[in-house]
Amino acid sequence: MMKKISITTAAALGLSMLLTAPGSTAQTQDNCVEASQAEESGRSAKRRRSSKQVICEPSVETEVVSKSESSSRRRTAEADPSRARKPNPVSPIPRPRVEDYVASVPIPDRWRIVDSLGYEDNWYDPYHRNTLKGDKPVYGEDWFFNLGIISDSVYEKREVPTPVGGSSTRKPGGIDVFGSSDQWLLNQNLAMEFVWYKGDTVFRPPDYEFRIIPVINYNYVNLDEVQGINVDPGRDDTRHDHHIGLQAAFVDVHLRNVSDRFDFDSLRVGIQPFSSDFRGFLFQDNQFGIRLFGNRDNNIFQYNLALFQRMEKDTNSGLNDHGESFRDDYVFAANLYWQDLWVKGFMSQVTLIHNHNDEEGEFFFDNNGFIARPASLGREVPRGYDVTYIGYNGDGHIGRLNLTASAYFAFGETDPGVFVDEKVDIEAAFFAAELSMDFDWFRPRASFLYGSGDDDPFDDKATGFDAIFENPQFAGSDNSYWIRQNVPLIGGGRIALSQRNGVLNSMRSSKELGQSNFTNPGIILMGLGFDMDLTPELRLSGNFNQLYFDETEVLEVARNQGSIDDEIGQDLSLALIYRPYMSQNVVLRASYARLLPGDGYDDLFEDEDADYFLFNLILTY
Repeated sequence: MMKKISITTAAALGLSMLLTAPGSTAQTQDNCVEASQAEESGRSAKRRRSSKQVICEPSVETEVVSKSESSSRRRTAEADPSRARKPNPVSPIPRPRVEDYVASVPIPDRWRIVDSLGYEDNWYDPYHRNTLKGDKPVYGEDWFFNLGIISDSVYEKREVPTPVGGSSTRKPGGIDVFGSSDQWLLNQNLAMEFVWYKGDTVFRPPDYEFRIIPVINYNYVNLDEVQGINVDPGRDDTRHDHHIGLQAAFVDVHLRNVSDRFDFDSLRVGIQPFSSDFRGFLFQDNQFGIRLFGNRDNNIFQYNLALFQRMEKDTNSGLNDHGESFRDDYVFAANLYWQDLWVKGFMSQVTLIHNHNDEEGEFFFDNNGFIARPASLGREVPRGYDVTYIGYNGDGHIGRLNLTASAYFAFGETDPGVFVDEKVDIEAAFFAAELSMDFDWFRPRASFLYGSGDDDPFDDKATGFDAIFENPQFAGSDNSYWIRQNVPLIGGGRIALSQRNGVLNSMRSSKELGQSNFTNPGIILMGLGFDMDLTPELRLSGNFNQLYFDETEVLEVARNQGSIDDEIGQDLSLALIYRPYMSQNVVLRASYARLLPGDGYDDLFEDEDADYFLFNLILTY
């Protein structure tokens, strides 16, 4: 619809009000003895008279003068260039005066106003007018396009327990179980986000949204042992690999508004990100699914109803693998967020998640030739499971105290069990909490996490807690050695104690390709940490985590080894994060972590410290 702007009418009304209002500019112009000087200096001239303050604004639009005075002023400006109006520092077009306005002009949309003011489009600058960043429609009046590009580069040098090759080794004559622990890798991800959407998104969600995020990956790994990265000893001790994965490809449809405050219902179908809680403890992944979501009561309540079918992952990049069929693994999720439920500033969430895995009849090997399903643990037979998680999560602040909390109870069954040839009931628990408080530029933190363990792998009950796909942002997250590294259980099957970017001692073959395992030793974590904003650009973070197994009986059976202590050790880490432009466009991170082994770690591995160094560069457009 064509809109009209009648500025002449507005100016006439404003003139009438100014001429008739008591104490108006026209009535008191003779009192402004410094008006001309104030106009040139860009300030207001003030003079008190009869206990009244008269203010003369420098803007010519608010000055009410006669036509002769206006003409005289224009002649004065022509004679004296210093009196002429100054150009607009933002737009090349000078600021308009009253006499510059014309009659009503029809305009089809507000974008042409911006064009007429001389604002240029800078495709390479995301902070100024940029059509590639959704600042102007690309089609019609409300179809926008947004382009995002992220380069994520990682160099990592680490020491991780590594077994000697099963059929070959680089050290003939060696009979040790443990080989050299030195490893290093280079990983490069290039993510491109293409978003096409319709609607004015200032106060409400878009009417339609189409989003695609392809990610290009290259990775290189070097070990000192043969068969550490590939089952074929002829591949030696290095690996180059690359992969292109589609991490998002969905359509989002705005179904309806349910209030005049834009409470809404929307439907999203396709590959999409989803997180079951605030810190990624249970299920945080990009999977194919359908999700109904929205909010109510001025955004006090938010809800999600979702069903996902999990996709296979590429072994070495961790990205979605479209060359493989979808897994027989389904996740149903329902949750409700409630702002200010207990106290203002603290958000609560209740959630119900069910995971149905129907892979009991299949064997699956990863791209490196190692078995992924079933895990090489216990009886090593295919299995399936049905498990339901009920949980409460909270995040926010209570006064000055920042608090994040998460609690889950898992119940269901797995058939057959990992160590027994019968159906096993699942009953497991999880709890985590982090407290922090801000003191200007310094934030101390205290963390606690508990995942229950299984004290009898041969009974009919599995009590070890495991997630669907965890990615915990907790206790230092991937700055921590135990959370960052994939620590293998050497001599107890081709599995890992803890997974890469995971905190639970799940004893899986792989977080990406394996199945949940509820027959595990569990974990207890107690930690202290801090964040220090040394400058607006520079942050220093540190963490100290004390780690324990909750139960060790599963480890003793898997390793055929008695009396394993429950102390894993102390995990110390430091990270330095530098943002040279005080934004997320350029982020450099260097972190170092060391694990000081406890008695339980020494019972499982060689008596030596393990550490890693990481450098990460993120560039964002």
